[in-house]
Amino acid sequence: MTENKNLRYESLIMGEALSAMGMLGGKVTRKEIRREIRDHSNLISEETVDETRISKKTGAKYYPFQYRFNFAVKHLITAGYINTDDNRILELSEKGRSIDSHFDPKKDVWPMVHEAESSKSEMSEDESEEDTEIESWKENLLGYLIKMQPQKFELFSRGLLTHMGVDLDENVGVRYVGDGGLDGFGYITSDDFRTTRVALQAKRWEGKVSAPEIDKFRGAMDKYNAEYGIFITTSDFTREAIKTAKVGTRVITLINGDQICDLVAKYEYYVEPVTTYKLGSFYTDKD
Repeated sequence: MTENKNLRYESLIMGEALSAMGMLGGKVTRKEIRREIRDHSNLISEETVDETRISKKTGAKYYPFQYRFNFAVKHLITAGYINTDDNRILELSEKGRSIDSHFDPKKDVWPMVHEAESSKSEMSEDESEEDTEIESWKENLLGYLIKMQPQKFELFSRGLLTHMGVDLDENVGVRYVGDGGLDGFGYITSDDFRTTRVALQAKRWEGKVSAPEIDKFRGAMDKYNAEYGIFITTSDFTREAIKTAKVGTRVITLINGDQICDLVAKYEYYVEPVTTYKLGSFYTDKD
């Protein structure tokens, strides 16, 4: 991608990022912004956000979209549209909340970015690429789940659902099905002691789950008179599948591979947290 194309692409991402932040309430993580763009943007496709490549420097997988997204966010911070204290939680500034259809990065953002660059060196491309690498433990976990024996995957799914607060119905049970997934039924009791019937499905797929699969699952919900459903996949869902899950009176909760990893980490479910440290610029600066 040439420099001019990069600038135009980052300008496009800036507008979509600010729009996504507004839709999400103005105070969000980078991950939440990217997910909003991935699921709902009319200008950036889900395929663009999901694309992965192999880094020539490290040999690890990374997301090219995140590579440019990080630059776009940095420019918006420089131009005063986004505030952040820790570079993780991002918040729309008053300026960011006031943008309208006339927002133009070419005149509203880039002049301030170029001025800042003249007095401070910009983040290197290599640093940005490393920041977008897929966390290796997540990639490994999903790989092991795909290869796991059916009985072991059933055990994993049962345990994860239990940690999520689902009381599995042993009469209906959780059963392994031929397409590499699990069907089940259970109950969730809320803080106000209201018990809800929930249908469950877990699929070990490498391709994205499409809308017809969601429709089939809704049929299973009808069979057990479930009030809502939880659909888990080791891959992800297409935009149409996400829309389909929200149609009707009974919403289906979708949990993708990345969210499975987050839940495993949250409950420390057969994983152990490891603390590491990243060196600050004091050690790497050449002064």
